[in-house]
Amino acid sequence: MATYKEFLLLKRDFGGLIILFLMPLVLVITITIIQESTAQQIFNSKLSVLLIDNDKGELSQSIISNLDQNKLLKVVDKIDGELVDEEKANDLVLQGEYKLAIVIPEGLTENLNTKVSQNVSKILDQFEFNEEKEIVEKEISTQQIKLYFDPTLQNSIRNAIKNSIDNMVSKIETQSIYKAFKDELEIEEDVFDNKEFVSFLEINPQKNNVEIKPNSVQHNVPAWTLFAIFFIIVPLSINMVKEKSQGTFVRLKTNPISYATILGGKVIVYLAVCLIQFALMLLVGLYLFPYLGLPNFEVNGSYFLLFLVAIFSGLSAIGIGILIGTIADTQEQSAPFGATLVVILAAVGGVWIPVFAMPKMMQIFAQISPMNWGLNCFYDVIIRDNSFMEILPELLLLGLFFVGMMAISIYYDKAKNRV
Repeated sequence: MATYKEFLLLKRDFGGLIILFLMPLVLVITITIIQESTAQQIFNSKLSVLLIDNDKGELSQSIISNLDQNKLLKVVDKIDGELVDEEKANDLVLQGEYKLAIVIPEGLTENLNTKVSQNVSKILDQFEFNEEKEIVEKEISTQQIKLYFDPTLQNSIRNAIKNSIDNMVSKIETQSIYKAFKDELEIEEDVFDNKEFVSFLEINPQKNNVEIKPNSVQHNVPAWTLFAIFFIIVPLSINMVKEKSQGTFVRLKTNPISYATILGGKVIVYLAVCLIQFALMLLVGLYLFPYLGLPNFEVNGSYFLLFLVAIFSGLSAIGIGILIGTIADTQEQSAPFGATLVVILAAVGGVWIPVFAMPKMMQIFAQISPMNWGLNCFYDVIIRDNSFMEILPELLLLGLFFVGMMAISIYYDKAKNRV
């Protein structure tokens, strides 16, 4: 009876029910398309970089040559046929017309060659190669290549550019050292091998001889599915407050049924809504995304385990919704609190930002977030192809969280009615 009553309440608000199913689909499609198009634009388009070469030497030419070969950067040293100075570059970057300006200091090539030559001479002197030469050491200060960044440029892009330039300059310095040794030893032939000795090989982990290579869709589908599932908190808590304000709840309490039975009906109906949401998101990822030119949603694990994770995640969300609906007295209390809580849980749980990128304090909070448990559980099944026993600890956490929320709700209702 309680379950049928909840079904009728949802059925009467057919528009709200459609929105409950439709909006998460629109959300996951929109977010995924934006992320993919942004990534493609970054990798397929060049970032214009202002270059001010005050050195005009061999080292600066090597830097310019290396920047020209970079697929992500386009070097600009003249605007309207005139060379750009540092002051103008600063203004252009500040206005957002250019994302980056690089200023190469005057005398960089000469100072580097002098510094390297002095160091090489010292080394050779230790081996008595320079007995007839008197080493006159010149004081040389550290040279700085200035990088002007647009304030709106993300830190991840800044760090990538700085690392790229740092590696490039280090390579040029190494070549200068080899050249200095060659000149000091008066070697005519190029006996030094300047090719890179250490390189990087990216290898994706394998399980059961299958390479695991995740894509953005494998993150977005479970992440925003969880967001949609937990948003059930809002309509559930609002309906419970409505029942109290309209007197429906009082009439239910006059029947010979317990509060737990009333809540059980809500759990069954809203859990069915959560599972329908999950099924729709799964179908969109599997069949609609490929037609939109997005990566395929690949599930390496069991679909049964996915639905099991969705069930326990839905239960934990329903538990929170019931607790808010039990405690709140007005819709003005339940609606904004429930919506804000979902956003906080999503932020802390790793839906928007990876947990490892958060501050240490937030990483601790993430460990006690039910949305984080559910997200990790989805990843374990979709990407890592974990078994039931491997995801059981997180399922138990979600289940115990639901039981805890229900117990608190029942206890609070009894205590309130006792008073």
